Amino acid sequence: MITLGLTGSIGMGKSTTAAMFAEAGAPVYDADAEVRRLYAPGGAAVAAVGAAFPGVVVDGGVDRARLAEAVLGDPAALARLNGLVWPLMGAARAAFFRDAEAQGATLVVLDIPLLLETGGEKSVDVVVVVSAPADMQRQRVLDRPGMNEAKFAAILAAQLPDAEKRARADFVVDTSHGLESARRQVHDILAILRDRAKQSK
Repeated sequence: MITLGLTGSIGMGKSTTAAMFAEAGAPVYDADAEVRRLYAPGGAAVAAVGAAFPGVVVDGGVDRARLAEAVLGDPAALARLNGLVWPLMGAARAAFFRDAEAQGATLVVLDIPLLLETGGEKSVDVVVVVSAPADMQRQRVLDRPGMNEAKFAAILAAQLPDAEKRARADFVVDTSHGLESARRQVHDILAILRDRAKQSK
């Protein structure tokens, strides 16, 4: 089973591209969605994150906006947070792999925003980076509710530059030419990898 790591900087269209892989029949593990479950009221990460970052728990769950303020621009704080959350994500990821294998999947997609920043490429077979021109990325991000230049700059500072991500990718999905273009690129990547899987049997 081929493990595809899908990543890309903020505003590049990674979530939309992940949905396209799912539409094409590839099981997708969404790391962000798993974090949301861990941070929700009653989630397994709430107590530990609340203890490490006082004031971020609101109504029984982790307020992601408050948490972002606590860790953005502070590499040590971000490392502390990752140290708390990543082990909790391991069990869900293991269950995802078991389910995919039981379904006979030949390829799975791990949608991980900070895949390259955290060395996660070592645990996947193929890296796909979602990319778009910087001006388009900036406009997409600043159009989001609650986003401003300062927040955007802080998020970018915590991510590898897009050019470096593209240089380290096995495949790049360019989302600057519309949804149908991106969808064709996804289908082309899947065709190449599924053919590769057949040949390796």
